[in-house]
Amino acid sequence: MSTQPDLTAKDFTSSQEVRWCPGCGDYAILKTMTQTLAKLGVKPEETVFVSGIGCASRFPYYMETYGFHTIHGRAPAVATGLKLARPELDVWVVTGDGDGLSIGGNHLLHALRRNVGLNILLFNNEIYGLTKGQYSPTSRLGTRSPSSPDGSIDAPLSPGHFALGAGGRFFARAIDTDKVGLGDVLRQAHEFEGAAFTEIFQNCIVYNQDVFASFTDRKTAAEKQLQLKHDEPMLFGTENKKGMRFNPDTFSLEVIDATEYPDQVLVHNETNKVIAQLLLDITSPMALGVIYKNPADSFEQSWYAARGKGLERKRSVADILRKTDTWTVS
Repeated sequence: MSTQPDLTAKDFTSSQEVRWCPGCGDYAILKTMTQTLAKLGVKPEETVFVSGIGCASRFPYYMETYGFHTIHGRAPAVATGLKLARPELDVWVVTGDGDGLSIGGNHLLHALRRNVGLNILLFNNEIYGLTKGQYSPTSRLGTRSPSSPDGSIDAPLSPGHFALGAGGRFFARAIDTDKVGLGDVLRQAHEFEGAAFTEIFQNCIVYNQDVFASFTDRKTAAEKQLQLKHDEPMLFGTENKKGMRFNPDTFSLEVIDATEYPDQVLVHNETNKVIAQLLLDITSPMALGVIYKNPADSFEQSWYAARGKGLERKRSVADILRKTDTWTVS
């Protein structure tokens, strides 16, 4: 991928009026995205955003790049076709917990298992925002909404477990307003060859306000967030006095006093899928950053290699379509 020096966030910001509810977490994600792309030095004309349906689907309009606003749940399918046709492009998929994990769950699953070279961002607010507050696949038990006035009885889906279960090779988590943490995750997702799936905890101020406040509130963030770094100890808390260790009796992770048991604190290894799954099971502290990363050949690399070609197109789409018999209808 060629780079373009001396870019700023404005180079990736379109002239379209941003139309989200005032205070929506999407604003913060958009800002961090434009800043991150500028720092990476990618070319706007070689960058594409593909979205489905939902509040998050407005994203392509606000990026000064190419973009497709597709249909409900099908953004991964459209993005897969684009990546196969133009593998040199940076292709980002923007979806929500309803769009991506309900009607679009099947398409997302196959994009992950195929390891298509897409940067997939799941804006998770645990609610349907655009259609006025129905519970979504990630909504917690008891969530009251227009479609569940007595509280949802559906067991919520874990995006992380879904990704790993589908064979995904990159899964990360970030918070919408954490510019540093989110920016770092976006950078690593961009660098990953294959399907990079990132769950972003996004606050919906209208229908699910502060649903993540238990770990996003700045006053308690140090005690409630486990910021993961590859090859670094899993430490958190004020002055990093707490840590995570593996308990072989319960086959789970548990919090310990890191000052008392420093040798028992786990060191984060992004390639360890078992520990990644255990990190997804804990909610206090909430594991953030790159939880699992284990590269392999991307789908487009394998697709072109099977045809004895490099990652470039030898013929136009029109040539391929006309390879067999065609008819002209008048």
